[in-house]
Amino acid sequence: MSSIKIEFAVQMTCQNCVNTIKNTLSNVNGIQNVDISLERGTVVVDSELPYSLIQEKIESTGKKAVFKGYGGSESYSAVSMLGGNSGYSFGESAKGVIRFAQIDKGCIIDGTIDGLSPGAHGLHIHECGDISRGCESVGDHFNPHNSPHGGPDDESSKRHMGDLGNIIADDSGRVRFRILDHLLNVPEIIGRSLVITEKADDFGKGDSPTSKIDGNSGNKLVCGIIARSSGLFQNTKQICACDGLTLWDERNRSIDDQKTNSKNP
Repeated sequence: MSSIKIEFAVQMTCQNCVNTIKNTLSNVNGIQNVDISLERGTVVVDSELPYSLIQEKIESTGKKAVFKGYGGSESYSAVSMLGGNSGYSFGESAKGVIRFAQIDKGCIIDGTIDGLSPGAHGLHIHECGDISRGCESVGDHFNPHNSPHGGPDDESSKRHMGDLGNIIADDSGRVRFRILDHLLNVPEIIGRSLVITEKADDFGKGDSPTSKIDGNSGNKLVCGIIARSSGLFQNTKQICACDGLTLWDERNRSIDDQKTNSKNP
């Protein structure tokens, strides 16, 4: 798996904070380099791990962390918010965040989703960025070359561009993943939709007619529009222009909303 730089804003007040975070991250396999700036309040990690895992490691030190940028300063990045207030989820149970970053070898897809049933679920990009009717208005799989349905390891002539394979939820309903797709190009998927399906994708290998269309992956469970996001050092926001909240207040409000929603399913 390719390594990539990930930038976090972290509340640090002294050199001891810097040392604690550096020591914590230096002991994690899969992290190649850690660059911490007390003056800017940033932690930049060069890693092959999911960004949410690194964020949890930083916050295990007692310091708050907010994701800021992914990839390189000149690379394309995108994000899809699944379920919650920004996306759509059948039954309003599943939600998560999926990030995309373009590198020389292809596109890194990095995400964490909660609220799924344990087991395998199909992961697909659909052609339309329209969730006005939930996941039923996102159109077909993104398939610019008019190819049959397939799996992520198939050649472009044997898979849809949007065929990203399966993700596996654990017994708690959580899936955390980071994959590299060699065909996907971030500028081509911005404005489209990302969908998680009810069942596993059979990669077009099944006997039924729908296998060549959607991999027999069943109903669409959760979806979100893919939007452009900040690359490395591109997100300078400290205060949200819409409501005047600092990024730390914004983070706390998001956590409070998640707790409220979990109590009122």
